[in-house]
Amino acid sequence: MKTTMKLLAATALAVTLGSAASAKTLVYCSEGSPEGFDPGLYTTGTTFDAASRTAYNRLVEFKHGSTEVEPGLAESWKVSDDGTEYTFKLRPGVKFQTTEYFTPSRELNADDVIFSFERQLKKDNEWNQYVAGASWEYSDGMGFPDLIKSIEKVDDLTVKFVLSRPEAPFLADLAMDFASILSKEYADKLAADGNKDQLNQEPLGTGPFQFVAYQTDAVIRFQANPDYWGGKQPIDDLVFAITSDASVRMQKLQAGECHIMPYPNAADVATLKSDPNLTVLQQNGLNVAYLAYNVTQPPFDKPEVRKALNMAVNKQAIVDAVFQGAASVAKNPIPPTMWSYNDDVKDDPYDPEAAKKMLADAGVKDLSMKLWAMPVSRPYMLNARRAAELMQADLEKIGVKAEIVTYEWAEYIERSKAKDRDGAVMLGWTGDNGDPDNFLDTLLGCDAVGGNNRAQWCDKDFDDLMTKAKETSDQAERTKLYKQAQVIFKEQAPWNTLDHSVVFMPMSKKVKNFVQDPLGYHRFDGVDIEE
Repeated sequence: MKTTMKLLAATALAVTLGSAASAKTLVYCSEGSPEGFDPGLYTTGTTFDAASRTAYNRLVEFKHGSTEVEPGLAESWKVSDDGTEYTFKLRPGVKFQTTEYFTPSRELNADDVIFSFERQLKKDNEWNQYVAGASWEYSDGMGFPDLIKSIEKVDDLTVKFVLSRPEAPFLADLAMDFASILSKEYADKLAADGNKDQLNQEPLGTGPFQFVAYQTDAVIRFQANPDYWGGKQPIDDLVFAITSDASVRMQKLQAGECHIMPYPNAADVATLKSDPNLTVLQQNGLNVAYLAYNVTQPPFDKPEVRKALNMAVNKQAIVDAVFQGAASVAKNPIPPTMWSYNDDVKDDPYDPEAAKKMLADAGVKDLSMKLWAMPVSRPYMLNARRAAELMQADLEKIGVKAEIVTYEWAEYIERSKAKDRDGAVMLGWTGDNGDPDNFLDTLLGCDAVGGNNRAQWCDKDFDDLMTKAKETSDQAERTKLYKQAQVIFKEQAPWNTLDHSVVFMPMSKKVKNFVQDPLGYHRFDGVDIEE
């Protein structure tokens, strides 16, 4: 992301809780920097927290603390009997934010909805490649360009989506961050001024908070949107203090320099819980951490090689060392808290001797590989470097030399998508909509190769099951299909499934009404703070 975003004034960089005495300020110690501020372009929770959950809304939303869909910018909708037409009635009187860089002349209408989606669906749209190399990872990976035949403006406040086939998760998909609604009028003005990049640098939506300024890798400032259709927020100023080190985030929280921090070190949770000034929320995460092999590159193109490497890794040791036990070993690509989880699947056992023999039988010797480790804490992997070191030592025991590599977070995400990427990349996922499709198809489907599918794995039998599961609304039938898909996944082993974690959220006792989200979002609408 370019660093030409408007910098904060020097006085604004002193993030102190005593500033602006007449206003309520909430400081969130974010774990990383956003890749940009256009939610359609990205897939990371770090970016969604800083963009889509502050400045934007969607046609439908997830209720706080739930995967249940409720009205958002659309106050109602109708679905045709055959499941291929979704007609949304937009909420009247919704205003786009007025900022120092843009003053809207009209309210939200169907044109904004059509613009927000068509730029992602149509390669000939003038906004499809406004950011160099834009991949629209979610839209493409979920097959939206093929799924959505057309988006029609019925009238200013009515818009109809026509699908090429029934799609059971479609409504929940529209509550996801990539489906945020942007202002077409703002985009038109930027295009006319020859300043399209600004759409990804200075966001403007209908959401509860409006963007003020960003200093790269340091601070993001938001203000409560005075014209928010859901009512002005209790807090006046929202500050993201970007702090990549979990220990430093903890120090800032205990010192009162921030009010909320995500992803504490597992070893620090007991200390945080014992602090009388803090509250620590916790829940089982709807998540998975994994190591994705690039199955297009020898020798990782052989399932038996991938399974041998899986058998060499002591996953319980990773859970113990990184999470202090606040996680469970993963055997499937979806968490056990999700419907359709196949508990009958048998995990690859930890068996270094069998792994060594399997590699030899596959004709593999003197294997050297790259082992990618994330540079930031994530809910599903609090310390990727430590996990990688443990895996490196395990692999060495079977004669495999693993070189640990990492990059700055945005670069890590981008580089790891490359179809010719070397080695195995560590990543993970927190569910975006509570549907198994969001894990199995989004991360492992053929449409997601070159994007979210970091294994570059395209299996026809698996993909056919994904298509069948999406085309029926019968959950029992979908469960049967997803369970079959998990069996194929385990046989083919495009990943080493590592863990499912418990997620902890420490915060000051001054914070009121913060709700821990099963989908891993950090939302600040409705949150208050005692001064």
